[in-house]
Amino acid sequence: MATEIEAWITGPQNDGVFSLEQGKGEEDGSYGSEDLNELVVNGNWTPQEKALHEARLKAKAKRRLRKSSSRDSNRESFSDSVSGELSTDPHSPKSKNAVNDRKSRTGKGRGLPKKGGAGGKGVWGAAGMVYEVEEPDAKDPNYDESSQGDTVYATVVPELDERELEKTINPIVQEYFEHGDTKEVEMLLKELNLGHHKYEFSSLAVSLSLEGKASHRELTSRLLSDLSGKVLSEKDMSRAFDKMLKELPDLILDTPEAPQMLGQFIARAIADHALPMSFLDCYKGKVDCDNARAALDRASVLLSMKRKIMRLDNVWGVGGGQRPVKHLIKEMNLLLKEYLASGELSEAEHCLRDLEVPHFHHELVYEAVVMVLESTGDTALQMMVKLLKAFWQTGLITLDQMNRGFQRVYDELPEINLDVPHAHSIMETFVDLCYQESVITKQLRDSCPTRGRKRFVSEGDGGIVKS
Repeated sequence: MATEIEAWITGPQNDGVFSLEQGKGEEDGSYGSEDLNELVVNGNWTPQEKALHEARLKAKAKRRLRKSSSRDSNRESFSDSVSGELSTDPHSPKSKNAVNDRKSRTGKGRGLPKKGGAGGKGVWGAAGMVYEVEEPDAKDPNYDESSQGDTVYATVVPELDERELEKTINPIVQEYFEHGDTKEVEMLLKELNLGHHKYEFSSLAVSLSLEGKASHRELTSRLLSDLSGKVLSEKDMSRAFDKMLKELPDLILDTPEAPQMLGQFIARAIADHALPMSFLDCYKGKVDCDNARAALDRASVLLSMKRKIMRLDNVWGVGGGQRPVKHLIKEMNLLLKEYLASGELSEAEHCLRDLEVPHFHHELVYEAVVMVLESTGDTALQMMVKLLKAFWQTGLITLDQMNRGFQRVYDELPEINLDVPHAHSIMETFVDLCYQESVITKQLRDSCPTRGRKRFVSEGDGGIVKS
């Protein structure tokens, strides 16, 4: 036992560390199984050397096992991707290499690229491949319109339904009642897709005009005449008026005179060639509604009376600013003369409102004052003061229109005085009465021109003219 300890102490190893030459030999695997047996037989193998050698063999076996396991894992990952199972970490470098690797990962074949390099993204195909001529597909993302010939672009406008149609048409018609430009309405309608509801435009326009003034009905008749043949056909007009005849019981609730008005619309449309002449003949003996029968009778009577005399251009009268100035002056003179003859204020007020020219009421004031100056007696004077007072109190004639009418008379009084010598004195009396009835203001009364009376005094005064 003592001899073994002494040999261990005197040996070349120190604290279990071998020399570099010895380590190199062992790292190179110089010790095999035969060497190990030889060393064991010779008795030169120490326990430390034996343990170290076994550790190295185990490390070498582990390295071999690690290499073989990595190859098997690549094959298993490819088989998992083929079966639809996703990788736990798709962003790992190992998965990227597996996806971008173009070699076969099935474990079969020679490891060459798939399809001989002719497949995959961004690949035109194998060398020498000839493609056939294909027709261009318009749905292809790479479809080039410029290289396919002439291209036609069209704006698709969705068709309006009944609710949207009414919401869209009402503002157009209401605005037309203000400006009266049929061309603008025609342009707006062409921009809309009315579809099979096109005929309802006529019925909506007529319904709105029935609730309005006579000037609105005149504008509606002009609009239907101008749109006929351009936007609306005779068939559309016929359908629209047929619908209106069926809706007369409901229209009477808001407009009691709807049957007579609708008959005038039909007569005017036939006279303007917007409706066919056979429109009335289609309803003979086929109408059960009394209101519809009254409308058709009204249209038939108007056409039979004026077919050979004149067109029904004035079936609604000429209202508003559409009338000529001479015609308005004539109507106002007739209004004043009828009032002096009858003395009915309500009728005069109704006639003035029907003219629908509030901006031209100063002409009525002017004509009334001139009529007083040219009349004889105080009857016309008192009645005109009463008439102007009634118009002033109801607000039919505004302060501005009243002042303009009197001021026009003031400016033309010298010319009027040539025909009426007592015009100044009558004017002063009339102005004082109007001021007493609060028809005019004090400023307007004071601005009335007066004619100074001049006289010559005796010679003792030196011949000075005194006023």
